[in-house]
Amino acid sequence: MNPEISTRPDTAGIPAVADGGDGGDGGSVVSLLERAGSVVVPIAVGLYALLYFGVEQVYGAFNVTPEQVGIDQATMFGRLMATIILGVLAGALLVGVVVGIAWLIDKITLGYAGRGVRYIRQRPWLAAAVGAVWCGATYWGFLGYLGADAASNALRTVLVATIIGVLAFLVPFRLLRRRPVGRAGMKIAVGALTGIGLGFLLVGHMEDSAVRVAKTGEESFTLSLLGFQDQWVIPFENESGKPLRDGGKVMLLGEADGVYTFYDCRAAETFRVPAEATGIKAISLQPDAKERVCAAR
Repeated sequence: MNPEISTRPDTAGIPAVADGGDGGDGGSVVSLLERAGSVVVPIAVGLYALLYFGVEQVYGAFNVTPEQVGIDQATMFGRLMATIILGVLAGALLVGVVVGIAWLIDKITLGYAGRGVRYIRQRPWLAAAVGAVWCGATYWGFLGYLGADAASNALRTVLVATIIGVLAFLVPFRLLRRRPVGRAGMKIAVGALTGIGLGFLLVGHMEDSAVRVAKTGEESFTLSLLGFQDQWVIPFENESGKPLRDGGKVMLLGEADGVYTFYDCRAAETFRVPAEATGIKAISLQPDAKERVCAAR
């Protein structure tokens, strides 16, 4: 009998190519994206979760709610599109600078810096301790928002961060380091807490800026980036044409449900009038300082 002839091609000696579409490089690209996403996404989610809370604090300085001036989640996101694009551009530059500095440090130290990082990652207790202290430091934004004025004391900041981190995160992070899924969970927890800590710092700065605007009428660069419209108008009665508030310019906070909401900086008072019975003129977006008449100036 004739020996059975195989119809399969002879692949002996041909190196196998890993699935990835790019000759083996696809896997590394996907891995890089997964690693970056596991850090960036939780930070972004934590920041955005506190952003609307910050908007509430901003309009709270004018004794109104965001809903009363027509601000909801969709409106806020639409106003933030330009800021998000600028943030992505600035973030790309920052990441590039950080990567370059890290590479330079590793070269200057003849590779010892990179080996030190790998040594820490391979030691569960050390890696858990670093993550715990970092998470403790993120609580400083929350404590600062509550009014703890210790940000100027670096030693006190380090002590508080260490105590919070050791008590709350050290042992859980050590247990998470046992398995790959636990290590991924630790990254998500660190990223989320980092975003929340940065968010509370941002909320505190937003609230301080809003209080300053309410007192002096000065333009705030931070609030303008976050979608706050610095618009000044002269409201008047439609029927009689008589200007409201003696014809002085007031800040237009917004309109919702057929009602205008204005802020009179001279009287430090917020008032609301029906939109059907009220007209506006002399509209100025981000006007000069001479048009911002306030009692505190």
